[in-house]
Amino acid sequence: MPEAGSTSASPAGRESFGSRLGAAMASRGPLCVGIDPHPALLKDWGLADDAAGLRRFSLTVLEAVSSLAAAVKPQVALYERHGSAGMAVLEDVLAAAAQAQVLTIADAKRGDIGSTMAAYADAWLRDGSSLAADSVTLSPYLGFESLRPALDLAADNGRGIFVLALTSNPEGASVQHVGGADSVARRIVEAAAAENSRYAGSLGSVGLVVGATVGSALTDLHLDLPSVRGPILAPGLGAQGATPADLRRTFGAAYPQVLGTSSRDILAAGPGVQGLRNAALRTLVGLLGE
Repeated sequence: MPEAGSTSASPAGRESFGSRLGAAMASRGPLCVGIDPHPALLKDWGLADDAAGLRRFSLTVLEAVSSLAAAVKPQVALYERHGSAGMAVLEDVLAAAAQAQVLTIADAKRGDIGSTMAAYADAWLRDGSSLAADSVTLSPYLGFESLRPALDLAADNGRGIFVLALTSNPEGASVQHVGGADSVARRIVEAAAAENSRYAGSLGSVGLVVGATVGSALTDLHLDLPSVRGPILAPGLGAQGATPADLRRTFGAAYPQVLGTSSRDILAAGPGVQGLRNAALRTLVGLLGE
C-alpha cells in the first residue's frame, strides 16, 4: 500500500490527475458533461447511427462545453457498438479534448485480474496509447487490489481512476450494501482513501463513482467520503432526477469533492452548439449555487 506524505506528481515529475482536476474545478466549476451518443439522440439530432454520425455528435458536444466543463466523460460502450470505426472516433474525441484542454474520463468500467487488468490499464492509462484518457472508470468487484496495475500506472503517468463505489441502480444494493455497517461499499471507500495517501495536496487521483440519486445510503452505510480526499463522480444529474440541491444535501461535507455529471439533460438541447452551451451553463450555475 502507498505511504502517507507522498508526492502529487508522478515519478517523471508530471502533475497528478487530482491536482489538475482540482484546478479545473476551481477555475471552471464542478461540471462533468457525459458524451453519450445513444441511437435515439443521434436520431433526434438528425444524424445517422454510424461512425460519421458518432463523430459529428461527439465533436459538437465537445465544441459546446469544453470551456465550461471541468471534464467530459465519453461513454465507451456507445463507441464500441460501432466496432473499430467507433473506437477510432473515440480516439479522435480524446485527442480533440486534449487539444481543447478539457480533462477526459473514459467511462469504460473495466475490471479484471492480473495480466488482463494490466492490459486494460495499458490501453487507457499508458502514455502513447491511442486510447489514453486523463482518467478511466473501473469496477472493483473482483477485489479492490485487483486494480493494482491501473492504480500504479495512473500514479506513474499523472492520470487518475474512478472506482465504482455506490451506484444508484436498484440492482447495485444487492452487492454494494452487503455487510451493513461493514458494507462492500464502505470497504471500497476506505481502500480509495488509503490509496490517496500517496498523493500530496488537496485532491488525490483515486476517485469514486457515487450515484447522484443514492439518497440516504451514504449515511445508512456510514460512508466517510470526505476522508477519501479524492474526486467523487456523481452521475444522475438532470434527466435521471437529481438536482444540484439534491447533490448538496446528499453529499454534505463532501460536496466540494463532487463532480456533478449530466448527460441526457444537456445533450437533449442539441444539435446546435449554442443550445448545448446554454444547457451546460444552466447546470453549472446550479452546481455553483448561483
